Amino acid sequence: MNNYQINWSDIVFGSKKSLRDLNATFMPAPREMSAKRFTQIIKQYLPSGNIVIGCNNESYVDGFDDQPQFRLLQIETIENIIAKVNESASTNKITIFSYRQSDILNIYEKIKFKRILLVNGSWQYSFHLRPEYNALVSKNIPFEFISPFVDEDEAITYAAKFQSVMLLKTNPVNELDVLLLAGDFAKQSFANEQQTGVVIAEKVGDKYKPLVAAYNKTEPYLTFAWHFGALRERHLSPPGDLNYYDTVHAEIMLLVQSQKLGLKLTNTSLFINLLPCPTCARMLCETDIDEVVYSLDHSEGYAVALLEKAGKKVRRLIDSDKILKTEG
Repeated sequence: MNNYQINWSDIVFGSKKSLRDLNATFMPAPREMSAKRFTQIIKQYLPSGNIVIGCNNESYVDGFDDQPQFRLLQIETIENIIAKVNESASTNKITIFSYRQSDILNIYEKIKFKRILLVNGSWQYSFHLRPEYNALVSKNIPFEFISPFVDEDEAITYAAKFQSVMLLKTNPVNELDVLLLAGDFAKQSFANEQQTGVVIAEKVGDKYKPLVAAYNKTEPYLTFAWHFGALRERHLSPPGDLNYYDTVHAEIMLLVQSQKLGLKLTNTSLFINLLPCPTCARMLCETDIDEVVYSLDHSEGYAVALLEKAGKKVRRLIDSDKILKTEG
C-alpha cells in the first residue's frame, strides 16, 4: 500500500503532479463510518476512476474536539479494504492522502479533482456558508453529499448509542457552573451548524440547583440529517432560516422535557449558551421562568428587549480568564 500514499506536506511546496495525474474522485477526511459503508462507496465510485481518501492524525472534526459523534474515520478501519483493492487487477486504485483539516482550502485551490464526495457530518457549520463551497463552485469542481451510513437502519442504530438522560440530580452550584453545564449538554447535539444547550435551575440561597437540561435535537432521530442530508444545505438556506431546519431548538426541548416530568417553572432560571432566537424568546415569554442567563449573543439581541418587556430578568454571563462578569 506504500505506493498509494501521498502526504500534502511532501508536495505543498513542490510538484503536485502525482496527485493531479490521478484525476480522482476525492473524499475529504470523513467522519467515522463502518467498513461496510466504506466498501459500499468504493463499489459505487471506483469503476469510474481512481479514488483519493483524505486522512490525518486528528481525531475529531474541526470545532468538535472530544465529541464522539464527530469522530473522524481512522485509516486503520479501512486499510485492509484499500489494500485488497490496490492488490487486485482493477486498473483504478485508492490513494491515501494525508493532510491537516486546516489545509483543505489550500488543497482545493491547488488541485482540481474529478469529483468531491462530502460525507455528511464531516464539517462545522452549513457547507454552503464555508469558504470551501466557494472554492469548489468557482473552480467548477462537481461535489455531492453522501451519507456515512449503509442504510437508515444503520443510522438509527448509531443514533441510539447517544440517547441521554435530561433529568439532573445535582447539588446547588454557582451560576457559572450551571452555564458551563449547559455548554456540556450542547456538545451532545448532532447539529453541526450550531450546538445549543440549556439548563433549568432553581435558586437556592446564592446558588442554583440544576433540575433539567436539553440540547437542540435533530428529529425524528439524531442522525436523520446526516443520512438524508441537511435541509439547510440542500436549500442553500441562510443562517437563522427556520423554514429549513433539522432540529427542535434546545429551549423547546427543555419545555417538552419539563412538561413530561411535571416540573413547575415558577421561580426558576434558564441558563443557555446562546441567547434564544426570536421564535423561542416569544415562547419563553409565556412561561413562568423568571430569568434567562446566556453567554453568546444572537439576532442582534432581539430576545433581550422582548423578554424584559415580558417581565423576565435577562443577564449575560461571561467567563473570561476565570473572572466572572455579569451584564444585565
